[in-house]
Amino acid sequence: MPPAENHRLRELAGLFLKLGLTAFGGPAAHISLMENEVVRRRQWLTHEEFLDLIGMVNLLPGPNSTELAIFIGYRRAGWRGLILGGVCFILPAALLVSAMAWAYVRYGRLPAVEGLFYGIKPVIIAVVVQALWKLGPVALKNRWLALVGAVAVTLSVVGVNPLVVLLGAGLGLAASQIRGGRAAGFFAPAPMARAGLPLLAVAGVVTPFKLGTLFWFFLKVGAVLFGSGYLLLAFLRADLVGHWHWLTENQLLDAVAVGQFTPGPVFTTATFIGYILGGPKAALAATVGIFLPSFLLVAVSGPLIPRLRSSRVMGAFMDGVNVASLALMAVVTWQLGRAALVDVPTGLLALAAGVLLLRYKMNSAWLVLGGGLIGWIISLK
Repeated sequence: MPPAENHRLRELAGLFLKLGLTAFGGPAAHISLMENEVVRRRQWLTHEEFLDLIGMVNLLPGPNSTELAIFIGYRRAGWRGLILGGVCFILPAALLVSAMAWAYVRYGRLPAVEGLFYGIKPVIIAVVVQALWKLGPVALKNRWLALVGAVAVTLSVVGVNPLVVLLGAGLGLAASQIRGGRAAGFFAPAPMARAGLPLLAVAGVVTPFKLGTLFWFFLKVGAVLFGSGYLLLAFLRADLVGHWHWLTENQLLDAVAVGQFTPGPVFTTATFIGYILGGPKAALAATVGIFLPSFLLVAVSGPLIPRLRSSRVMGAFMDGVNVASLALMAVVTWQLGRAALVDVPTGLLALAAGVLLLRYKMNSAWLVLGGGLIGWIISLK
């Protein structure tokens, strides 16, 4: 292997292992942290290239931030980078969640970590806001795109499905570029979602636990699930609690909580569920099952992005999707901000983090760790 490629792979591994350990706050925060690292600090991608990747992952089923890590790995170091970027982002979170699942099985409760996340949450809000501040001017190239963004924000606030918002924005702008009544290209996510969702309607009232069944279930979830970790909760409850009775309601809520407040991908909820159902082997089966489709989808779609961008119609489609993606990200940030900024200390933490990010370009990973430490100290009083 050439020395230059070795160096790139080591860089990728180091970055995504670090993010896997420090990227708290869910997909919007993860994307902001990646933008800070790969666009502004390392300059591996331009802002426009990064936005194209965000638009693409929003159109694919599966965990968005994990797919973004896989895309970045592919763009930086080819097929080896594709695998390494995703695995290094997932692995720290999966190991941490497995350790918490071991404690849960042994002691019957989750470790007390509320103080840490009291301080981490406002820092994450600052990280996301500064990413929106940087990416906004790149996406909003003209007044039409600004109008599309405003409509996307409005539709998101009133509860329209995110996939509908994304496709509507993309198709609307693509249609404006069509001449002679002919459309170019194809749009696969909507039919994919319609075809995939019925796969999760599993028959039966009580099903004995089987490792293969667990793997197949999470493989189907990873292949067809659009949306956030909250939508994941609905899928898990329908089958694991309602159809198969493998979990209780409280166990499922605890599993989702772990996925939400640990760093790295929210979908490591599957790792926790697998462990409490069948130990380390089941944790591995569930983790591989839910994340494997992301690697396959990125491997198929990654080479298409430059071709899509070179087409006038598809370029307009991607511009619309990019603007709508940032609009959805802004709405999520507003919603999370109301829950994170609950008093004067959290407000000051967010303000200080914003100043350190925008004025002094401080590494966001250190800010996340510092916020957690301050939150833990405040919780001791």
